[in-house]
Amino acid sequence: MSVFNPDEVFGSFKDFHILVVGDVMIDAYISGKVSRISPEAPVPVISLSKKESRLGGAANVALNIQALGATPVLCSVTGDDEHRKVFEKLLKKRKLISDGLIYSPVRKTTVKTRVISQNHHLLRIDEEIQEPLNKSLTDALLNRINVLVHEYNINAVIFEDYDKGVITPELIKEVVKLTNDKGIPTLVDPKKRNFMYYEGVTFFKPNFKEFIEGVKTDLSKSDRDELVRLADNFRIKQEITMMMITLSENGIFIVGNNGHEFIPAEKRDIFDVSGAGDTVISAGALCLAAGLPEKIIARVANMAGGLVCEVPGVVPVDKEHLLEECKAKNVFEI
Repeated sequence: MSVFNPDEVFGSFKDFHILVVGDVMIDAYISGKVSRISPEAPVPVISLSKKESRLGGAANVALNIQALGATPVLCSVTGDDEHRKVFEKLLKKRKLISDGLIYSPVRKTTVKTRVISQNHHLLRIDEEIQEPLNKSLTDALLNRINVLVHEYNINAVIFEDYDKGVITPELIKEVVKLTNDKGIPTLVDPKKRNFMYYEGVTFFKPNFKEFIEGVKTDLSKSDRDELVRLADNFRIKQEITMMMITLSENGIFIVGNNGHEFIPAEKRDIFDVSGAGDTVISAGALCLAAGLPEKIIARVANMAGGLVCEVPGVVPVDKEHLLEECKAKNVFEI
């Protein structure tokens, strides 16, 4: 049996710089009370009590990296608009590095506005451009990534893809070539559009729905043998080192060169699953940078994702709480 020291592993996170490349956004919330229906149309009237803006998308991954003690370096393209100013203020408030951000008048800063009353989500309004970046912006982003990889001595790169256009096939190909040449691990939280373009990455983390849609198959979560076969075939074909599929209430599945493992979900009082995927990829990135074996990476990531589901809203994981849970459950023993 191999045993890794959890305190030493978590203590090493402070030395890591993680480049987060992808779609950033603002998560905006409008909260109030509904007490009547509008006389103009059969819709509820909300009496506004609170407005709030938070960092979302790839920026929430950066917050999770930061919460775990490492230094995130965010790299993305937003609009050159009023929402950009809000986004910059949020970054400054959380003391996040903004060197990797490019502002363009031909893009729009993505904002997802949720209207909430008495803990009920009534409506969401999306302001965004989903078209892929043009060549000049892709080239500019690649140049910025090249600079940041050298300047910050990057330990891992996360592709955080929300299908909003920042990540393109060309960007993936060039960044993977750069990182593989330098021995820097790459992790992917994929979406549908670019699913098949992440060839040669280190760590690929779709959820179950994204995986079966990506490989165009109909599969039950309970059919473990077929899941192992399909996932391993996909991993080998795409030249991916390890692949982890989140299975919501069924936990996490990981497969790599050293076999596979199904890790059951921890029994918890689930309050809100929002942002759990961001926490999973963040914990996975730091464990990968720390040189942990794939099964421990999956176990820590599974534990981290479960912890944030106990808290309402999109929140970063608590590092000390995660460390305590890992120790209590002997997560570092294989």
